[in-house]
Amino acid sequence: MAKDPPPKKPLRSANSYGKLDRDGFVHRSWIKATGLPDHVFDGRPIIGIANTWSELVTCQVGLRDLAGFVKRGVWEAGGVPIEFPAMSLPETQMRPTAMLFRNLLAMEVEESIRANPIDGVVLMGACDKTTPGLLMGAASVDLPAIFVSGGPMLNGKFEGRDIGSGTDVWRFSEAVRAGEMSLDDFMRAESGMSRSAGSCNTMGTASTMASLTEALGISLPMNAALPAVDSRRKVLAHLSGNRIVQLVKDDVKPSDILTRQAFENAILMHAALGGSTNAVVHLLALAGRLGVPLTLKDFDEIARDAPLLVNLMPSGRYLMEEFCYAGGVPAVAKELGALYRRDAMTVSGKTQGEIADAARVLNSEVIGSLEAPIGPSSGVWVLKGNLCPQGAILKPSAATPALLTHRGKAVVFEDIEDYHARIDDPDLPADETSVLVLKGCGPRGYPGMPEVGNMGLPPKVLAKGVTDMVRISDARMSGTAYGTVILHVAPEAEAGGPLALVQTGDEIALDGPGRTLDLLVDEAELARRRAAWEAARPAPKYSRGWYKLYVDTVLQADQGVDLDFLVGKSSAEVTRESH
Repeated sequence: MAKDPPPKKPLRSANSYGKLDRDGFVHRSWIKATGLPDHVFDGRPIIGIANTWSELVTCQVGLRDLAGFVKRGVWEAGGVPIEFPAMSLPETQMRPTAMLFRNLLAMEVEESIRANPIDGVVLMGACDKTTPGLLMGAASVDLPAIFVSGGPMLNGKFEGRDIGSGTDVWRFSEAVRAGEMSLDDFMRAESGMSRSAGSCNTMGTASTMASLTEALGISLPMNAALPAVDSRRKVLAHLSGNRIVQLVKDDVKPSDILTRQAFENAILMHAALGGSTNAVVHLLALAGRLGVPLTLKDFDEIARDAPLLVNLMPSGRYLMEEFCYAGGVPAVAKELGALYRRDAMTVSGKTQGEIADAARVLNSEVIGSLEAPIGPSSGVWVLKGNLCPQGAILKPSAATPALLTHRGKAVVFEDIEDYHARIDDPDLPADETSVLVLKGCGPRGYPGMPEVGNMGLPPKVLAKGVTDMVRISDARMSGTAYGTVILHVAPEAEAGGPLALVQTGDEIALDGPGRTLDLLVDEAELARRRAAWEAARPAPKYSRGWYKLYVDTVLQADQGVDLDFLVGKSSAEVTRESH
């Protein structure tokens, strides 16, 4: 005799909309004012749509329209969509840095989801910090969730050739400083770089994080690569609306998808893409919300056998349009083969292996294979040594191979203002063998850990035709940037890390293949410097508001730069009524 199916889990929204009493009256009557009829409260899942739409940022400007297609999919599948705003973090507009507000977005999203009577949520973001911020907030509540990215912009165009967001900005800027490009040409290139709505068209942080949502299994296939203005992104949004209703019915939560296997796939995909170094802090923070064990060391060890498979700027030559037409993330997963954790489940209802098996590489110049990769192992290198006892990272696929083993004298900038004041000085004691060191740009020091680690070179070095030097900082750099840039030094200078003690003229030794970074100064001298640094330490800069809360509680780069009291999750349960 066939067994009856297990009872369906009661909908969370029924606690508000399903009661035939005063409380139910209050909840239903107020939401009916938005135009919802009686019959939608017959036990249908209520689906929240957390939308970071904003006219302040090209990445998110298309999300208002895209949300309509999500809603269409939710209605079709028998759910009730209710859109609500989430803080937008425009990477190019916010000061001092959008990273300062990633955790604030995560807090807002977490509490918005928990406090409101919804059963599942569609997360809509695009720009660099919106993706991890949305995911972190949703993970801490652990209601069914799916991610829909806004998509990359079309290829930039200048003088008949493709140009890439960010990557060519850095190139053109250095060319102007070296006298190789006119200011007029520089300004003309500006008009052709961003030709449509969407996020950066290079494999910068936005495209990296959108790609990693697929590798994590928290979005549908092709979420990353479909251009923002491609009609197929509207179809993906519609299908995501369909899918979230089923996820609620099946009670599939982020913790069911975002497992250790999922994070291992994200690390492998990150290496294969030549992805942004910023993904390291975001994945560490997200894992911390879920209680998934993940360390800085994992990024180096897991990805060592994964070569560079994607030929996109800044590690290659193509842009996101070509990546889409070549097969996108599913095709890369296919080429990763047995390295990929194929049994990992995704929000699509299929395993990663099933998605990979259905994919094809349509352009081998854009997506290579394990047998014929685009480049060697390209995951981040995790460095340790007396200059970075808790770690630092380096992106070898964006570096000059000859500089990956280097010994040189430090040229120190105490903060970003010091750098801007002196970098163009012809008397700066720097040549091509020097190591540029920037302090005061870590999570506490800036605050917010800005993307300034890829410091521009001194003009007198550029004049020699030199285009790269070893650079070290406690900052981040844009995912669109390149160079032999050592980032995320931990502990940061502001927290009293050894970086704070470096002085101009000190020798620094980098052994990239050996994964070491050392300051060649004896311990007695460092102890003397530390005592002087502690004695001169200034009073805290901030006395109120978000800045103070952030500086007082932020973790270091090797722990994901989350706030210490946000690590972990608090569930979706709220037991008290509002009236």
